[in-house]
Amino acid sequence: MKHSGAAIAALGAGATTPSLRALAATAVLPFENGERPLVKYPQKRPMIGLTSRPPQLETPFSVFNANVITPNDAFFVRYHLADIPLNIDPDAFSVEIKGVVDKPMKLSLAELKEMPAVDIVAVNQCSGNSRGFFNPRVAGGQLGNGAMGNARWKGVSLNTILDKAGVQRSARQVTFNGLDRPVTDKTPDFIKALDIDHARDGDVMLAYSMNGADLPVLNGFPLRLVVPGYYGTYWVKHLNEITVIDNVFDGFWMKTAYRIPDNDCNCVEPGTTPKATIPINRFKIRSFITNVADGARLKAGAQVLKGIAFDGGKGIKAVEVSTDGGNAWAQAKLGVDLGKYSFREWQMPVSLAVGEHDLKVRATGNGGEVQPVEPLWNGAGYLRNVIETIRVKVA
Repeated sequence: MKHSGAAIAALGAGATTPSLRALAATAVLPFENGERPLVKYPQKRPMIGLTSRPPQLETPFSVFNANVITPNDAFFVRYHLADIPLNIDPDAFSVEIKGVVDKPMKLSLAELKEMPAVDIVAVNQCSGNSRGFFNPRVAGGQLGNGAMGNARWKGVSLNTILDKAGVQRSARQVTFNGLDRPVTDKTPDFIKALDIDHARDGDVMLAYSMNGADLPVLNGFPLRLVVPGYYGTYWVKHLNEITVIDNVFDGFWMKTAYRIPDNDCNCVEPGTTPKATIPINRFKIRSFITNVADGARLKAGAQVLKGIAFDGGKGIKAVEVSTDGGNAWAQAKLGVDLGKYSFREWQMPVSLAVGEHDLKVRATGNGGEVQPVEPLWNGAGYLRNVIETIRVKVA
């Protein structure tokens, strides 16, 4: 499928910031200073705007109740660098593979599409998803729960590409760079790294298709790295450079940024700093109620709660729901299994009496991981996965 030139033109030919239309409506996220503008970008429905240069767009949470697959036009957007490539010619595009390989090469989009294709349903979640709920507050984008999405990705296994180039025995890591660039020479280029064994696990892929269509421009057109189970910081967009190295990469976005405490909970007491840190990696297990919003007013009697759960790649074993603030739990029915990296839908019939109720949901993974009762804290506002509570009034 060839990408529409009109879509790229609409994003702003010759510009580094795509054209933005602010809407009169706003969204209010459920925490202090949570009012956000609704904004409209080409190829996107109205989204919650966090910043405009570079664009950071959050998915309205109601989207997750409509379908287990997040539509392309509602998928969240996150950039670090403001010089965004808006004029990529897919016919001239190529990705370079170099470093400690036997056969350095450049592969065109057409050549990639001729190689054996793989597809996987996987969640992409921003490391700072839900940061706005941290207490005490932390610096960084004050996101609600919508900086995530679940899509069917199609492309070429990274392992296939590395086999084609011939990885040398000295290889330790693989680095990834995209066409987005800093606007000043003081800002480090956004380069991420994976250990060689992870890069070759067969799940990491170079995706050129998202939900059966070309990647939207703001989601990495024409090629992005997909790292299932890992936070979105590794999912490099507009991917055009893959380098196999014989050392551990020490660039800013690995050595300094996107670090978490190196302990069992990846957390510290508020106001303290960790003794040691490691790069952020796999998702923590999470679950949400999607068809009832916090503060909703419901009618008494029988109804069905529904939602989603996901983890870092072992898959969801069970979801439980409580309608009395966590005193008693009942097991929900799980929906279709789209794979261990996907959202897993669940639903639960309940009967609610008149009064106020704290609805809670918790997930258990196939590896035994369970959501914590109390929120865990770290200075970067990462990894939030506390058992969610929805407070409702029933009349």
